[in-house]
Amino acid sequence: MEMLFLGLSGAAWFVVLVVILVFVLQLCTKLPSDFVFLGGMALLLVSGVIPANKVLGGFSSSTVVLIGVLFVVIKGLVQTGFMQWVVRYCLGTPKNYHRAIARLMLPVAALSSFLNNTTVVALFTGVVRLWSKKMGIPPSKLLIPLSYASGMGGICTLIGTPPNLLISGFYTNETGVVLSIFTPTLVGLFCLFVGVLSTIALSRFIPVRQSPEDALEGTDSYTVELLVPTMSPLVCQTLKETGLHNVDGGHLIEIIRMDREIVTVIDENEFIFGGDRLIFSGNVEKIMALREKYQLVNATHHVFSLDEMEKNRKMQMVTVGFKSSLIGSRLCDNSFEEENNLVLVAIAREGTVVDGSPREVELKAGDTLLLECSNNYRITPNSGYDLTEVESTDFYKPDKRTFFSSVIMILMVVISSLGYMTLLQAAFVAAFAMIICRFCSIEQARESIDWRLLMIFAGSISLGTAIQETGIAEWISQGILVICDGSPYVALIGVCLVATFITEFTSNTATAAIFFPIAYQTAVNMDVNPLTFCVALMIAVSSSFATPIGSPTHMIVYGPGGYRFADFARIGLPMNFIILATNIFITLLLFPL
Repeated sequence: MEMLFLGLSGAAWFVVLVVILVFVLQLCTKLPSDFVFLGGMALLLVSGVIPANKVLGGFSSSTVVLIGVLFVVIKGLVQTGFMQWVVRYCLGTPKNYHRAIARLMLPVAALSSFLNNTTVVALFTGVVRLWSKKMGIPPSKLLIPLSYASGMGGICTLIGTPPNLLISGFYTNETGVVLSIFTPTLVGLFCLFVGVLSTIALSRFIPVRQSPEDALEGTDSYTVELLVPTMSPLVCQTLKETGLHNVDGGHLIEIIRMDREIVTVIDENEFIFGGDRLIFSGNVEKIMALREKYQLVNATHHVFSLDEMEKNRKMQMVTVGFKSSLIGSRLCDNSFEEENNLVLVAIAREGTVVDGSPREVELKAGDTLLLECSNNYRITPNSGYDLTEVESTDFYKPDKRTFFSSVIMILMVVISSLGYMTLLQAAFVAAFAMIICRFCSIEQARESIDWRLLMIFAGSISLGTAIQETGIAEWISQGILVICDGSPYVALIGVCLVATFITEFTSNTATAAIFFPIAYQTAVNMDVNPLTFCVALMIAVSSSFATPIGSPTHMIVYGPGGYRFADFARIGLPMNFIILATNIFITLLLFPL
């Protein structure tokens, strides 16, 4: 007989250590989450604490496949301008700030109930910047409500957020009962209603911050363009010989030749010719002092601007994420620019342009970088840079394809909810319809799939299975019975409270996978309805309002809003407790124990 320590076997304690390690690595390191979960799966597989087929079962899970297929459906909707159509006809011109919050949150929540939250927020971030200017409201007063709305909308359906699909998949495996796509809808809608009212009531605590886009809007304020006269002594000398490659207070980011050739990857051995326009970025006053020192003159027309870029180049703003490998480094010390054929023009931090040479600035999480890059530049998801593009608002114009792509999505939902097909079958049909109708190409469909999220999903399923198989869930549930003195109401509150706290600092998918077996086993041991615990857990693991790292959508708005880390806590902590109470109340009412 295997020896037990505190009621758990050695295999169970190994699983506990793996789970703790996964959480710690996500919270305290810059390692990509998919890499962390893959490592966790590897430890479970090599140790043999559970059978290999159960460790790798996440990869063959119908839930993981469903999420991958839904990415294709969403891509078809985006490509045909569906969300742009919604934006055009739903926002309007509200009379005051409070109405603006409601006018923004409701359509965002509706879209997020069926579409990927990050896609919705990425589009609306650019829209809100323009919309807020039109109404005279600082963008920071609307971007937090935007992110909150996407999270609260996602909980209204099973396909609105990955944790809902994960929990429903686990529930089906345990009971054999397939949940409807609308199982959490009434609970989610009530929480959304309370959430919108609470956001309006707490909006006074949302700070006014200067948007980095406003700070970076005009390049004349932080770039200087100087012209090399034809008879200048600098002509035919290299940048190294003249010392222009490393000047005080800035750096040379671009050379524009007389024939309009643009040199963006500056080498110290590059020659200077008469008529060259030298574009410097950094402290304007110090750079202007170069005129007398090097006998340069002001260019008669500032060509380095957002509106006058070459056709094959563009300005792109990106936000540095909390797990970026660039944090704590200076671009002058690495090859980021050379590897991606781009130039750092400026950095905005908390809504203010950072003075001095941008390449000499030590980067921090939340910094907004203004890059000059090629038109086809795209952030590589697995690069480790953890950068979020600040999207523009005019990608695709709505046309007749918008209507037909919308019909495909609606039919997918209706057919699956009526039971004619499973959700997975309906999603496959919808995805193929998007491709066959050319609403998105095969290449676009392939690129739309977020393989990192699928890896996290598969790893989360493995951890959840290990917790169930090794008896950890049973052990914890017995402890909950003792602590709660047998009260299922106290147990439900305790499980949801801890899950809400954990999800503020780590993946909500992982939180759902780890807490489901605990919640389900607790309900079984107390002989109450396990669906009550499951639905409440769906809401709890997606209720992350108090930290910018609690949700990917928070990180999307963090940079453009010019926020500070503590800004989310001001409104987010009260929101956490309000939604928790609302969740417990309405779940017990609609799904009695």
